Amino acid sequence: MNKTIYFGGPIITMEPDSTPSALLVEGGKIRKLGEKEELLALCPDAQLYDLKGHTLLPAFIDPHSHITSFANTLGLVDLDDVGSFDEIAQRIDAYRKERNIQPGQWIIGRGYDHNTLEEGRHPDKFSLDKAAPQNPVLIAHRSGHMGVANSLGLQELGIDASTENPSGGMIGRVEGSKEPSGYLEENAFIVLASSRMPRPSLEQLMDQMEEAQNIYASFGITTAQDGATRAAEWKLLESLAQQGRLKLDTIAYVDLKNAKEVMEGNPSYIEQYHNHLKIGGYKIFLDGSPQGRTAWMTKPYLGGDADYKGYPIYDDATVEGFMETALKEGRQILAHCNGDAASDQMIHAYKAAAQKLGEPADGRPVMIHCQLTRGDQLAEMAKLGMVASIYVAHTYYWGDVHLKNFGEERGGHVSPAGSAIRNHVVYTFHQDTPVLLPDMITTLWCAVNRVTRAGVPLAEEEKVSVYDALKGITCNAAYQYFEEDRKGSLKEGKLADLVILDQNPLEIDPKDLRSIQVLSTIKEGEPIYTKA
Repeated sequence: MNKTIYFGGPIITMEPDSTPSALLVEGGKIRKLGEKEELLALCPDAQLYDLKGHTLLPAFIDPHSHITSFANTLGLVDLDDVGSFDEIAQRIDAYRKERNIQPGQWIIGRGYDHNTLEEGRHPDKFSLDKAAPQNPVLIAHRSGHMGVANSLGLQELGIDASTENPSGGMIGRVEGSKEPSGYLEENAFIVLASSRMPRPSLEQLMDQMEEAQNIYASFGITTAQDGATRAAEWKLLESLAQQGRLKLDTIAYVDLKNAKEVMEGNPSYIEQYHNHLKIGGYKIFLDGSPQGRTAWMTKPYLGGDADYKGYPIYDDATVEGFMETALKEGRQILAHCNGDAASDQMIHAYKAAAQKLGEPADGRPVMIHCQLTRGDQLAEMAKLGMVASIYVAHTYYWGDVHLKNFGEERGGHVSPAGSAIRNHVVYTFHQDTPVLLPDMITTLWCAVNRVTRAGVPLAEEEKVSVYDALKGITCNAAYQYFEEDRKGSLKEGKLADLVILDQNPLEIDPKDLRSIQVLSTIKEGEPIYTKA
């Protein structure tokens, strides 16, 4: 049985009034905190781990991402940080040659952001045709809410001038005609295109999942989420679990609209782990992306159509039905809400369902993203026991775009973490991987500093302290998962899920938080990542 005493550096327990100088791990759990000599007397055969001035914390907990989707992207054309249509074409061409892709085979890429392209707009089928004239191509926007197909791709997907827009989505058209331009938005992209792409073999995906887990662990994470699990994703996760290839605790949230059978067919996994895998509840999507101008707002976007407010995915009755299903079954529900109209819809639907069925138990429904959530909505969320999982990295990565789309008042208050605290809402912070890497340290920096890529400071009152930011990726995240009794802080009896950082985040200049490096990640007493 592994017995280790950690000492010789700051230990941040995330427990009030707890400042031990050493920590004893035994059998994958925290046995005792105190002084080194005291712990050594209790367990004289324990190994000694000298922190050498480095900082020990509870391991980070990912409150929202899509780890299976991230694993899938590891085999695609990487379009992160491309700067132009020409660069997209160059990467597609290089990928085609490197992988020896034959004519007629699909080429799939992800990660472009029209907001940072020289052309200032989405590509179209014509630009992608130049990149791969003999291959069907589909590329996904960094948000995952939209993308572009080339001419052969549209042909393979059966999308032509006669294809109507699906509910909750839009097919881009060549100006002045009904001919598809290649641009596909929301359900036109997700349902008509992305869901129909050929998938790698199960074994290849399992190998990519191991790589994905290593990446998560390198950022200090020991608990990860699969935030919209359907049948294929569940098959992958369950296969990994059965083969003992999951080293992170992985919590699946079943796509309520499209894969309810996953919940119904796997009762033994519901809210309990088997080989590091469990089902946490349901997931639904209520709107789109603010940087993609598809998030559903109560007031119009700036620029373009003066009345345009984005749009919902479902009507109110459908969303209330989803909430009733979750409450009747006693399942936690997560709802993707970026715009404040989507936030209104979730709050009203959950409240109506709860009133109809009687006051629910501690369901901890989670509003995912909360980009434009208002103060009055946060106050209502507190009454409902609703968790705000805030995509706070938006402040840096898309803050300048939000100022352009929403103006200083709305755009400056995106990711309202300070307001969540003032309204007594339990909050967590996430990266929505694969949209961004699961980089918890950068997220910490974003929550504390709130500055855009261009260096523009956003609403000061929404900043949080370093300690409060740490809560969003440790103890509050454990609470979101109903795991506060076993994770999220360093306390006797909890799992020895630990992370060692090269600097103490509570002592360095907050502007330098991004310089912190993860040195080691430990899952139940065993290292799963060590910096080379």
